[in-house]
This record gives sequence, C-alpha cells and structure tokens, in this order.
Amino acid sequence: MNKILEEVGPSDTIAITGHERPDGDCIGACMGLYLYLLKALPDASVDLYLEKPAPAFANVPRIDEIKTACDADLCYDVCIVVDSAADRIGGARKYFDTAKKTINIDHHISNASGCGKINYINPKASSASELVYELMDEDRIDVQTARMIYMGIAHDTGVFSYSNTTPHTMEIAAKLISYGFDFSGLLNETLYEKTYLQTQILGRALLESFRFLDGKCIVSIMDQKTMNFYQAGPKDLEGIVSQLRTIKGVECAIFLYQTGQQEYKASLRSNKKVDVAAVASYFGGGGHVRAAGCTMRGTCYDCINNLALHIEKQLKETEKQ
Repeated sequence: MNKILEEVGPSDTIAITGHERPDGDCIGACMGLYLYLLKALPDASVDLYLEKPAPAFANVPRIDEIKTACDADLCYDVCIVVDSAADRIGGARKYFDTAKKTINIDHHISNASGCGKINYINPKASSASELVYELMDEDRIDVQTARMIYMGIAHDTGVFSYSNTTPHTMEIAAKLISYGFDFSGLLNETLYEKTYLQTQILGRALLESFRFLDGKCIVSIMDQKTMNFYQAGPKDLEGIVSQLRTIKGVECAIFLYQTGQQEYKASLRSNKKVDVAAVASYFGGGGHVRAAGCTMRGTCYDCINNLALHIEKQLKETEKQ
C-alpha cells in the first residue's frame, strides 16, 4: 500500500471509522489519522465516526469532533476502516458499503485478508496506531497527531510491556514523544486513572474470581443483576481481564459480563502459552494472539466450559513441546 495521502488522492469527502466499543488504540489510530488528513487536505471534508468513547478519553483534544450518529445518507469518496473489519464497525457500515473507495488498516490476525479494496494488514504490528503512523509522511505529522498515535500504541502494548512490542515500535514511540507533549499525563488520564465505580467493580470481580485447570486459568463473571446494582455499563468494566491476567501462575484470564438472556461478552487475555485469538475465532469472535473476545450464548457455566475445552487443549499441546 502507498502512503495514505497517495491512496486517498484528490478526494472531496473522506470517512474514517473503527470498531464498536473503541479502545485506546482504536481511538488513537482514528483520531491521529483524522487530524493528519484534516491538516494535509484542508479542502476535503473529513468525518470520523465512532461510538462515544469512554469517559477516560473525555479530555483528549478535539475528541468532541467524533460523530457518534450515522443517520445521514452519505456516499463518501473514500471510507477508511481502522483497527477492525467492516463487520465490527456498527452503524458506519453503510458508509463503507456505499463508498467509492474503501481502505482497511488493521493488525488483527482474525482479519488477515482485509475488507477493503485497498488493505494494509499486519498482524505482527503492535497496534493499528503503529500502522497508521507508517502510512503517514513524517514531515506532515504535528504534535496533535503525534499525541494520538502515541496514545494508541501505548494502550495496545500495555505501555510497551506486552510481547507485541518490537524495536520498531520503540523507535516510533521515541520519535513521537520528541514532539514535546505530556505523554505521562496523557497515559495517566486515559489508562491508569479509574473512577471510584470502576474500582469498586474491579474489587468485586477479583473477589469473586476463581481458578481452574490447575490454577493456569482464571475467570470472573459479572451478571446483569450485579451491573444494575452498580448502575454500570461495559465501559466501567475495562481493565478487569487484564488485571486478572497479572496473577502469578495464570496463563489465561477470562472475564464474562452478561449482555442479555443467556448471552455473555467474553474477554480473554493470555501470557505465553494460549492463542486466545484462535479460541475466540471458534466462537465467532477474534482479536490478537494475547488479547481477544467473542459473544457467547448459554449459561455462564456453559460459556466457561466451552472456552475451557479449547484453552486446555492448547495448554496440553504446549506442555508436550
């Protein structure tokens, strides 16, 4: 794929979108690309469509320019899907379907072939933000764009602690912080700070978790009744599964929260021995080797038992090696 400005060409209208329930990488990559194109193509109309970001991102500059409604019937010259396949972008799918040209930028292994007419897919990349950076001309990047790309990379690498961090990732991060923004404050506000409600729910989830498969797997479940008690939504549950993964001896962590009658959203994280993307893909989900998710039906115990079969199989195979 050529640099992004070459691919969008002399387009008058450009739409950018990412996956439902956008995380830090999705927001960073989409916002970074949005700000970059606004500056590089001042005569073009550029729109960014995402679900409303979590409160942690409320103070991100220009975050209020994100369009959360897809009511208007528009046909864009170019639609760019970032950090996702087209089937996970929600209401913005109609803009993708009617666009004259489609571009897909993604690093999810479950989207290896891409969904656009033009695709830039690299499952080995640390983040979608890293890929977006690679498609930019460095001399056109400003401090606002650098801030967003850095945020996205930091979020998806666990602040450069996950195994998807490469020397190339660190080189990009070094270039980005040279623009002079407050990177520590940015990460504290968007990643580390938790509301009192989030902390209460995290404590409840940890307290009620249990281990199985000889302690190599841990699971916590949040049913609808508990969520209603705390008046909590999905955005208040972020970070729970990652915290479960840090427990000593755990190879794979599962967090389930109820989304309907016998329906659960499953988030999976692993350390070294389990490919959770393969597990999630079996149940119609996807993600990365170490971080993935899916929606499951049945009782919570049905969900756990079904996931455990695939996790246990992988653990046994790694033990033989």
